[in-house]
Amino acid sequence: MSAVVETTKVSSKGQITLPPLPALAPHRAYGPLGSLARGWLRLNGWRVIGEFPNVPRCIAAVAPHSSNLDFVYGAAVVFSSGLRVSFIAKHTLFSGALGPFMRWMGGMPVDRARPNGLIEAMVEVFARPEAVWLAITPEGTRTRVKGFKSGFYRIALSAGVPILPVAFNYRERALILLPLVIPHPDVERGVAEMEALFRAHGARRH
Repeated sequence: MSAVVETTKVSSKGQITLPPLPALAPHRAYGPLGSLARGWLRLNGWRVIGEFPNVPRCIAAVAPHSSNLDFVYGAAVVFSSGLRVSFIAKHTLFSGALGPFMRWMGGMPVDRARPNGLIEAMVEVFARPEAVWLAITPEGTRTRVKGFKSGFYRIALSAGVPILPVAFNYRERALILLPLVIPHPDVERGVAEMEALFRAHGARRH
């Protein structure tokens, strides 16, 4: 397993250099948003630690989820790097004026009161020919929880895709890209291992 290394740098002109996006990862051109996002990261002192994996499909498990700012900083990294990411979010966020923006961002609505069929639907998404990185928060909420929900792990296992652990560390003001994890059939054990991984690298916003 490769070591986690710091790859975000600031040039002599104050510009942030992010880890390069590999060829197989899903790409998207964001135009001026990319420059604005880099400025936002630089202004707030955030950096990226680690490297983007060269895979066309994966589950990006993002934790700990402790603030609405997680979305802002995560989107800034996505815009800056030219990465195309899909994500699932509660269906109420897709109503009204916010709906078109959420869909443009790659959002897919899900009714948490009707979870049946979610895993099958996401497996079908991964069966499509295009590259897909699906971001999921294993905690499922910003509040502290006793443990991760297993849905993200079951989706990865059923779809046959690796998991990219993405840790928010507010103490270090860093987004940490950890090495890929290959899910194994023992879901309970696998989820517990993921929780331990995030406890070692992440830090919530207080």
